[in-house]
Amino acid sequence: MTAIVQKLGRLEKVTDIRSIWASESGDFTPWLAQAENIAILGEAISIDLEVEAQEKDVGPFRADILCKDAQNDAWVLIENQLERTDHTHLGQLMTYAAGLKAVTIVWIAQRFTEEHRAALDWLNSITDGRFNFFGLEIELWRIGDSPVAPKFNVVCQPNGWTQTVSEAAHRIETTELTDNRRLQLDFWTGFRDYALEHAKRIKPQKPYPSNWMGIAIGRAGFALSAVCSMKDSVARNFVGHEIRAEMVVSVENSRAYFSQLENMKAQIESELGEVLIWTAKDDVRSCKAYLRRSVDLTQRDQWPEYFNWLVTKLDALHTAFSQRIKALVDASGAGVADEPT
Repeated sequence: MTAIVQKLGRLEKVTDIRSIWASESGDFTPWLAQAENIAILGEAISIDLEVEAQEKDVGPFRADILCKDAQNDAWVLIENQLERTDHTHLGQLMTYAAGLKAVTIVWIAQRFTEEHRAALDWLNSITDGRFNFFGLEIELWRIGDSPVAPKFNVVCQPNGWTQTVSEAAHRIETTELTDNRRLQLDFWTGFRDYALEHAKRIKPQKPYPSNWMGIAIGRAGFALSAVCSMKDSVARNFVGHEIRAEMVVSVENSRAYFSQLENMKAQIESELGEVLIWTAKDDVRSCKAYLRRSVDLTQRDQWPEYFNWLVTKLDALHTAFSQRIKALVDASGAGVADEPT
């Protein structure tokens, strides 16, 4: 019998990262802050990351991305460089660590110099468990004409980090999750199973013990979000709960993009057959349009109905917004950039 020889593609490294992300603040940071992309970084360093803010002031500097560790609510600060590491960014990281008191610092660069790698190793050796320093190099790869794929390479990390993560994961699996976090993890696990079977447009992510799950809509800085909140935002108390299906804009000049979508409000809501809540707060970079429903998340027998509501609404939001988001223009008249995958 003649063996069938399979033709395989060849991995090729994209050497010009700026051809994909022209700007750190305008392109790379908004891309990384999306839930599905921050999850890639989280997998590389074994931390479940939840984005709290972009371009956040910490002391005299402005941090690129500020996150929380979903397992313990500790701060995780991310600083980006689409070039070789330098002393300026190292100094900023020290200021961030001092300002936040207890923090994990993640420094991402295209290339780490030996002196900066040694500096992070030294910091990890002299600080206690309240401070952790990671250094990662970002690479882009593709096969033939395929979309580019990001790869984070850890070049330095806290001493004994792998063992620490393994022990922490075991504790979390057994005892450490709060009742609310356990409920949220169970909720999203069930939601993901339901969505994989019934959703027509959305693709759910890996479940985490968090109050939200990010869902890609195909453009950097734009996403859908499924929310299960232990707070009723209308009653403003924790007696009742709510679920929300959201379209979120979290990109530089998000207000300008959001205004373009608001100009289509009547048509969008006509297609949806219901009124959205549109919100753009002065002190928050992200803007959102969403639907909400009051629920009791402790009633697990009602979860299938909640899953169906979320999937139906998120599918509808994807249909209503995805093509419109692709057509948005920036101040120069250029279209919104495609999201690297």
